[in-house]
Amino acid sequence: MHVIVGASRARIVLSGEIDAELGADLQEATVAAEESGLPVEIDAHHVTFMDSSGVAFLARLASRGPQRVRVLRAPPTVRFLLEVTRIGELLDIVDTDPGFDDGARPAPEPG
Repeated sequence: MHVIVGASRARIVLSGEIDAELGADLQEATVAAEESGLPVEIDAHHVTFMDSSGVAFLARLASRGPQRVRVLRAPPTVRFLLEVTRIGELLDIVDTDPGFDDGARPAPEPG
C-alpha cells in the first residue's frame, strides 16, 4: 500500500490482499490522504482479495471527505463487494486510470 500526494489529488495504491491484518496501514493511509486536503482516489487494480476491513476502509474515506472518492480499475471481486454492501453508491467507480499529475510525492510518514 502506498499513498502518493500530487498537486491536485491524493492516491492510495492498494495491492494484494486487503484484510484485517492491514488495519493499522489502512488507518495510516486514511490519515495521510485526509491531511493532504485533496480529493482522494484509490487505485485498486492489483487487489486480489478484500474482506470487510477493506470495505470499511472505503466507507470511512467516502463518509469523511468533502469530495467523492474515486476507485480506479476495481477488479470484479472488489466491484462485487461494493455492489453487495452498497458502498459503491458512495464512491465514483472509474474503469480507467486517468494518470497522475506531475509533482507527485510520497506522503510523509506519520508520527
